[in-house]
Amino acid sequence: MTVTPLADVRTFLLGLQTRITDAVAELDGQPFVADPWQKPPGEMLQGNGLTMILEGGSVFERAGCGFSHVRGPKLPPSATQHRPELAGAPFEALGVSLVFHPRNPYVPTVHMNVRMLAATPAGEGAQPVCWFGGGMDLTPYYGFEDDAVHFHRICKDALSPFGDDKYPRFKQWCDDYFYLKHRSEPRGIGGVFFDDFQELGPAQSFAMMQSVADAFLRAYLPIVERRKDTPYGERERDFQLYRRGRYVEFNLVWDRGTHFGLQSGGRTESILMSMPPLASWSYQRPVEPGSAEDRLYKEFLVRREWV
Repeated sequence: MTVTPLADVRTFLLGLQTRITDAVAELDGQPFVADPWQKPPGEMLQGNGLTMILEGGSVFERAGCGFSHVRGPKLPPSATQHRPELAGAPFEALGVSLVFHPRNPYVPTVHMNVRMLAATPAGEGAQPVCWFGGGMDLTPYYGFEDDAVHFHRICKDALSPFGDDKYPRFKQWCDDYFYLKHRSEPRGIGGVFFDDFQELGPAQSFAMMQSVADAFLRAYLPIVERRKDTPYGERERDFQLYRRGRYVEFNLVWDRGTHFGLQSGGRTESILMSMPPLASWSYQRPVEPGSAEDRLYKEFLVRREWV
């Protein structure tokens, strides 16, 4: 299998990062701070990246969007659990990952990641292989039907040129993946997620990843525009911080991307930029029956066919 040129993937991902951060900075009124980084010589993992971070904005309390391009002598366990033949193989990985934590509790948190990995199996004459992964998902604190339908419709439209099976498969994959097993609870309303993907061949698999990435701003920004000026009080803010605690739990306990970065010796500060600036936990917190908080659990933190 021919590997997609890494230079083409890198160019696309850097352009994607710029487009997204420019649009979000314009909406928020505050620019992102650029933090370029380079792994120092002598470390196991080599490479470079660019972390873009906005903190304390009018719309986003914390918004991080990072690009990384790294290579290492051995794939970490999180990357080979479904590919045992690649255990110990040298690899190269490129990706853009973002998490935006809004200030207003009526605006949902969003996550998006797109990436490519290339590895060369052990053995004389072994050919390099590449695969793609990515997706986006939405985590509301207060549920709105039209927001959920809009987000899923954009995800479905982005995948439809690549086969009618892709959206249903990747929606289910997202529902399965972004699930807190220790609490038997979805992280949010899902979206789409795919990993270890190469079945369309290098060019079309890359094109599918690009289509999902390009759909992000259309999927998320209209929701932000609708909700960012909604009045809220201490009750809503307190519930938002409590639900953010669930987000932290998932990222640290279950997320393969976080595990991959930490296991491979990645840059910790950039890997953990997905954490919210504030979160809270309370013991067996009840919600008032019939309240908006109760409705989130009963109508949104459940598996549903949104489109």
